[in-house]
Amino acid sequence: MASSSSSSSSLLSPSSYTELKDAWHPSTTANTTESSYWFNWRVMICCIWMAIATVITAFLIFKYEGFRRKRSDGGDVDGGEKEWSGNVYEDETWRPCLRNIHPAWLLAFRVVAFFVLLVMLIVIGLVDGPTIFFYYTQWTFALITLYFGLGSLLSLHGCYQYNKRAAGDRVDSIEAIDSERARSKGADNNTIQQSQYSSNPAGFWGYVFQIIFQMNAGAVLLTDCVFWFIIVPFLEIHDYSLNVLVINMHSLNAIFLLGDAALNSLSFPCFRIAYFFFWTIAYVIFQWALHSLVHIWYNRIQILVIILNSDSNHS
Repeated sequence: MASSSSSSSSLLSPSSYTELKDAWHPSTTANTTESSYWFNWRVMICCIWMAIATVITAFLIFKYEGFRRKRSDGGDVDGGEKEWSGNVYEDETWRPCLRNIHPAWLLAFRVVAFFVLLVMLIVIGLVDGPTIFFYYTQWTFALITLYFGLGSLLSLHGCYQYNKRAAGDRVDSIEAIDSERARSKGADNNTIQQSQYSSNPAGFWGYVFQIIFQMNAGAVLLTDCVFWFIIVPFLEIHDYSLNVLVINMHSLNAIFLLGDAALNSLSFPCFRIAYFFFWTIAYVIFQWALHSLVHIWYNRIQILVIILNSDSNHS
C-alpha cells in the first residue's frame, strides 16, 4: 500500500500538461514498425471493420449527396427537375435563424470563436510540440477552428449582401425567400422545387462549410463524451489532476459549436454524417501509417490501461 501511494503521489499535480502526458506513457513492448506486428488476426479484423465502414460511407455519399445535382422528375411532362433535399442555399451560411437578429451578430460570434480557438490551438502546439497533432482530439480542434474561420468569411460576405438588400438593390427579400422555400418543402419533404423566388444555391464553400460542421458535430461529440464520461471519472478516482488547458480544450469546442448551431440557418441532412465517418476513417489510416513507420505510444486511452495495471501490480 505504501508503494502504491508513493507511486500515485509522484504523478499528482503535474506542473504542465506535458509532464502529465509523459507520466501516462506506457512502456511499449511491441514494435509496431516490424511487419510481424501487422500480420495477425487482430489486425485482419480491424481491416475488415474499416473496409465495411468505408463502403457504407462511400455508399451514403455517392447515393445521397446533392452538390447541385438534379434528377429528372419522371412524372413531369415538361421535363421539370427536382433538387436533392441536401441542397444548401447561399444565405443559409450567414443568416441567423431569427429574422430580427442582424447577421453582424452571427459574424461577431464566429470571429470571437475563431480567435479563441486559434489561440488555444497555438498554445497547445507550443506547450506540447507538433507531435500533439498526431492525436484525434487535436485533429478535431483544428477542424473546428477551420470551421469558424471559414464561417467568419462567409458571414462577412453575408453582411455585405444583407446591406445591399437593405439599401434597396434588386434582390428578393429574405421573407419572400423563406415563404417560397417553405411552400416548396411542404410540397415534397424529400426535394426542393426551384423557383424564381428562391435564393441562389450555395457555391463550393457553402457546401464545404456545412460538411465541416457535420464532421465537427460527430467528432466533438465523440471526443468530449470519451473525455468527460470515461477518462475524467477514472482520473478522479485515482487522484490525477487536469489543468485548465485540457479542460478548456474539451469544453469550448462543444460550447462554440452548439452556439453556432443555435444561431445559424443551416439545415443538416442526416446523410452528411457520413463525412464524420470519413474523417474518422482517415484518422485511423493515418495512425496505422504512422505506427508502421515510427515506434511511438498510441493515445490517451491507454491511461486507463496504465491505471488498471498499476493498481493490480500494487494490490
